[in-house]
Amino acid sequence: MASLSDTVKREIGQHFVFGFHGHQVTDNIKTLIRDYHLGSVILMKRNVQDAKQVRAIVQELQKLAKESGHDKPLLIGIDQENGKSIEHFMPCIQRIHSLHPGLVSAFSSPTAGTQFPGAMALAATGDTELAFNVSAATANELKMVGINWAYSPVADVNSDSRNPVIGVRSFGDDPKDVARYTASVSQGLTSGGVAPSAKHFPGHGDTHVDSHLALPIITKSPSQLQATELVPFDALVRGSVPIASVMVGHMALPGLTGDKTPASLSHKVTKELLRDQMGYDGVVVTDCLEMDAIAEPLHGGCGIEEGALRSLAAGADVAMVCHTFERHVGSMKRVYTAVEGCELSYEELVKSGRRIAKLKDEFVGNWDDVLPTETDEAFQSRWDQLKKVNSELSTLAYQKSSSVVWGAEKLPLKVGTEKQVLLFTPAMESLNKAVDDAENLLRDRSGRLRNTAGASYLALASEVQKRAPTAKHIVYSNDEEIEYITNNVGAIVFVLRNADRSVWQRDYLKTLLARCDNIPVILLASCGPYDLAGEHDLRNKTAFVASFEFTREAFQAFVGVVFDGIEGQGRVPVAL
Repeated sequence: MASLSDTVKREIGQHFVFGFHGHQVTDNIKTLIRDYHLGSVILMKRNVQDAKQVRAIVQELQKLAKESGHDKPLLIGIDQENGKSIEHFMPCIQRIHSLHPGLVSAFSSPTAGTQFPGAMALAATGDTELAFNVSAATANELKMVGINWAYSPVADVNSDSRNPVIGVRSFGDDPKDVARYTASVSQGLTSGGVAPSAKHFPGHGDTHVDSHLALPIITKSPSQLQATELVPFDALVRGSVPIASVMVGHMALPGLTGDKTPASLSHKVTKELLRDQMGYDGVVVTDCLEMDAIAEPLHGGCGIEEGALRSLAAGADVAMVCHTFERHVGSMKRVYTAVEGCELSYEELVKSGRRIAKLKDEFVGNWDDVLPTETDEAFQSRWDQLKKVNSELSTLAYQKSSSVVWGAEKLPLKVGTEKQVLLFTPAMESLNKAVDDAENLLRDRSGRLRNTAGASYLALASEVQKRAPTAKHIVYSNDEEIEYITNNVGAIVFVLRNADRSVWQRDYLKTLLARCDNIPVILLASCGPYDLAGEHDLRNKTAFVASFEFTREAFQAFVGVVFDGIEGQGRVPVAL
């Protein structure tokens, strides 16, 4: 029986990645690094204020690790897929907001990392070299503030358009195309010194259940998985330079495993499929174990602490627990007990630890690498220069991503100065102060406070008003009368968001169109491009553009297409 010596505890600490709350290093994360020898830390949106602040907390974490006797510096990870954070394109699910703020683009903000297009927008450009360049630019920014591990690219094939958690985070619905773009992103991140992590193995694309809330069950056979889901992962792990890490997801694949064990806890998935059959010898990390698919017994979960143990026993190298200090400590102690009682092989942990050490050697370096002596002034100068270059790349990428689905002949809009443009944006379906701009509250006709328009939609309205100063911004909802269309209206820009699921938006649009004889109507799919799938009768009446995300930058590119005559060069990378 292995004795829980200091050496054993230090080894166990290397097999976890934990998060913390706030813009400063907290006592909790200090305790985890100092007393529990935590080997990796994940930063989230809640930790990011600006580049200088992130650099400072990362250096403080690394200094603490060194002073606490760690052999190697910390892996500092982050969810940085680019595009819009998940809470922006899933505003109707509040629980995800509280658990996973800024889930997919934690570093992007005006004061921190450059806003670049996300996966589906990048795929719409048709340009894998651009995907490489964007990812390399992202890596350069991350590395500059001390972040060395990005949980990206998303290698899921978005086979199910109803998918509530992947959607535009995927590069599309063609496995070979997804493989090409994930390879470019992986190579771009690697070129900038940041370890990529392909997710969510063995594929989260063909489900309409969100693992944050329940356990998705994918009933495909091994041969079906091999033909679709595994194609991008196979290319990444069998490439000339195998991807540095792979993230295993929380979905059940009974056709592969014979039961409903989540993939992240399944020996048949991690050890037999990924390690033995596919020959992967890099680092395997779990998705966050605080998701309900694992954490919530009512949804079939085994609990976080037990999930941590089972994931390591199944062959994962690193178990991720993002949010709760008590769960962090409990997970560590559960593994202590398991090693002490021979439930978990210490020898296997040591073997696994060598993979983690190799990853650190390649992407983290030594203490001098993570604790540079550069002054704040010198850092800020270099940062400002890098941001300027990357801003230009971002503009180019967004311009190439804007996709005219139909009606290119109706663009650009030509509206007389005496005419008014009406901009309709959908009401947020749940109030989320972390997303919406509290300074820009809107009220209904009775003066009642309503949900905010959302900062990005307000930015869109501002861009429209620059071209049409008399433009009127209307936030439409399911429970209000259709706006009256006067003779003074010269054009309508109508924005949808996930209208394939929020079908009231389609109904509102059709009623509006019935009142718009001879008025140009431009439609924008501001998130997933599936909003008007099957609505062929709208083609003659409208032009339809997809932006794939509702970022300010994506909307600026859209307005350029609609008002300025810039060509919409993108092509939608999924079947509609």
